Amino acid sequence: MNRRRFIKNTVITAAGAIVIGAASGCNKILRGEKKMKILVITGSPRKNGNSNTLVDNFIKGAEEAGHNVVRFDSAFKNVHPCVACNKCGMNGQCVFKDDFEFVKANIIDADAVVFATPMYYFGISAQIKAVIDRFYAINGQIHVPKKAVLIMTYADTSAKEAQPIISHYETLLNYLGWSDAGKVIASGVWTEGDVNYTQYPKQAYELGKNI
Repeated sequence: MNRRRFIKNTVITAAGAIVIGAASGCNKILRGEKKMKILVITGSPRKNGNSNTLVDNFIKGAEEAGHNVVRFDSAFKNVHPCVACNKCGMNGQCVFKDDFEFVKANIIDADAVVFATPMYYFGISAQIKAVIDRFYAINGQIHVPKKAVLIMTYADTSAKEAQPIISHYETLLNYLGWSDAGKVIASGVWTEGDVNYTQYPKQAYELGKNI
């Protein structure tokens, strides 16, 4: 084989490999196999509480699917509440230097964000609310398409009691331009461990695996 024909065949083979590789990547995306970075933000101060149990199952499913999961347990971190000083200008450096820096470092390039909270007095926990309020300082950087998940637990069994938290979550997504990838709303779980006797851990696992 002469040199010119060798180079020609090599180029054709390489081009074919690129096309096949690109097609394979596209097929993976079409099949929902795109690997994502997922930031999980929890709000429960009970390490073995019901919402944290659901998070453990979600993360297990997501990691088994090959996703990179980063977790932030807000109840065990130092996150100062927003004081509306506006020094950040909605897209700058916050005046508080605390554990929110970890959230900032991981949420901007995250493909999906999971909010996990118990219902406390008919709303989300104060710990996770403090984190969400601090989104103000990175507002301009997180107004990009992302997926989101809501994991919520509450002692009541009435669906209407869960609606305020769901509405808050949906309003937040609408503002940020994020899309809902699924919810696990676990009712009737109060004392620690109650959720283990329900179908909700499986639901959380399946959501993580198929997000």
